[in-house]
Amino acid sequence: MNRTTLPEPGCKPVLLILHQEQSTPGRLGRLFQERGHPLDIRRPRFGDPLPETMRDHAGAVIFGGPMSANDGDAFVREEIDWIRVPLREERPFLGLCLGAQMLAKCLGATVCAHPEGRAEIGYYPLLPTAAGRDFAAEIGQPWPSHVYHWHREGFTCPNGADTLATGDDFPTQAIRVGPAAFGLQFHPEVTHAMICRWTVRAAERLRLPGAQDRARQIEGRLMHDMHVVRWLDAFLDHWLAGPARAQVPA
Repeated sequence: MNRTTLPEPGCKPVLLILHQEQSTPGRLGRLFQERGHPLDIRRPRFGDPLPETMRDHAGAVIFGGPMSANDGDAFVREEIDWIRVPLREERPFLGLCLGAQMLAKCLGATVCAHPEGRAEIGYYPLLPTAAGRDFAAEIGQPWPSHVYHWHREGFTCPNGADTLATGDDFPTQAIRVGPAAFGLQFHPEVTHAMICRWTVRAAERLRLPGAQDRARQIEGRLMHDMHVVRWLDAFLDHWLAGPARAQVPA
């Protein structure tokens, strides 16, 4: 679809929460800007504050990172606690990998490593549940058959949430909480450059049980990324429409 890259009048920024100095929002940043939304990038790990309300934002995304949702660092606890703001206001929230685990942790679910020490690094099958198939019909786009991962911890589905998709080694792959919050264990935002960077800078992770080598990951991207892009485009249109369906306290 053709979209302007300039902010459109009345389009609120999307809050993007990153965890490393050199981290980027990947293709999500471009897709939000193409929809007219400025980017409000914050890194609580380095002292950036988080808003007390979502009134001034179209939505919020917490991205991945090398840390764990179980870590005792103050910024990790702050982000987990802050998730209650978009949940309370029923505003669009999206957690990716670590962000999804933080969402689960916020709601009392368990975040832990695979019992056999296995990791998901590369492209792995995604299996929609009945609720996930209903969601695909809701957004008018089927789930991709394979998605990109980079993690060795997973999470259980919190009470009150719906599991939208499952996987093999890590059964909880996508959840929905209320009308506007989602957690994805995978990385739809990843670009070719990000895969190249991650597989070089963290090459030791590719030796973990279950991880795919660099060549297989690049091959997986060529096979599956076009389907991820189509799904993500439809998902974001649906996700950003959340404010029209929810009321924010004055």
